[in-house]
Amino acid sequence: MPAQYRETDRLFKALADPSRRKLLDLLHAHDGRSLNDLCEHLEMTRQAVTQHLALLEAVNLVATLRVGREKLHFLNPVPLQEIYERWIAKFEKPRLKALAQLKRKLEKTHG
Repeated sequence: MPAQYRETDRLFKALADPSRRKLLDLLHAHDGRSLNDLCEHLEMTRQAVTQHLALLEAVNLVATLRVGREKLHFLNPVPLQEIYERWIAKFEKPRLKALAQLKRKLEKTHG
């Protein structure tokens, strides 16, 4: 299997877990959160949150920055954009084209 597919598989596997999706939602709402801040919003141990964050970092969905003694976590939306372009956009285009054609047809008959 090509490396690109293995990376995509790992990315989808990371997104399959509801706790990891919640972490991404938390970072989307307020980027640059500390581990303590993220732990406050999840009902799991600090170690479990750390493991989830490590997996998200491994698939490049989360980037970190050390500020003093604190490690801040940031959402990296690039892999999500790549998923959108590869798996969603191409299916969206025909549907949008059909809706535009329907709109024009309805405007002609009622216009």
